Amino acid sequence: MGPPLGPVIGLTSYAEPASWAAWTRVPAVLTPQRYVDFVRAAGGIPLLIPPLGPDTTSDVAEAVLDRLDGLVLIGGADVDATRYGEEPHAFAQAPRKDRDGSELMLATLARDRVPVLGVCRGMQIMAVAAGGALEQHLPDRLGHVDHSPAPAEYGVRVVEPRSGTRLASIVGDRLEVNCHHHQGVASHPTYDVAAWSSDGVIEALESPDSAFHIGVQWHPETGSDGRLFDALVAAARDRAS
Repeated sequence: MGPPLGPVIGLTSYAEPASWAAWTRVPAVLTPQRYVDFVRAAGGIPLLIPPLGPDTTSDVAEAVLDRLDGLVLIGGADVDATRYGEEPHAFAQAPRKDRDGSELMLATLARDRVPVLGVCRGMQIMAVAAGGALEQHLPDRLGHVDHSPAPAEYGVRVVEPRSGTRLASIVGDRLEVNCHHHQGVASHPTYDVAAWSSDGVIEALESPDSAFHIGVQWHPETGSDGRLFDALVAAARDRAS
């Protein structure tokens, strides 16, 4: 008998037109390869979760979570503002209603079930699922676009996690990160802020009641630092055992 298999880590995904070989703009379900690579490097088994629909029921989400040891809520388009009781901002991106319904239900039910890492949109999904709301266009308040300087371009920020947080125990007290977002978390019931940007943007959230339930506003999958994925997989392994 070989060594035990690693924990199964679900990765949410896009449903978007994609092109490959001779095929152009084919409706597809996809996740950036870097998420998969980091989960595998940490010893996990990555499993893609397609958007389950705008009206995903708790039964469906529970059936998915029953088969997972951990969950990554990946980045993507803006969360539909109507999900937190607001009208969309003029610069809001077209909502992906299938992802919103699916991921909000997964985030709600995963809270008491499996370790979770939320990335960018994923952190915002966590906040909205807990009853929070988003700041819909940060440049209106900040007066700059440093968090999302241009299409397909990352902004570079320095983040200083708060002392004593689970996040700080994983990544230390200072790190340089890549970010790409024009929205941010405005309110976050039941979550603690684990890091701020120097301009007052919330950069990380974590649950005080969970062994591993962390959201970060930046994109750790775009760099070379895999510590957040390592910690997620380790927490999932502990749960599985």
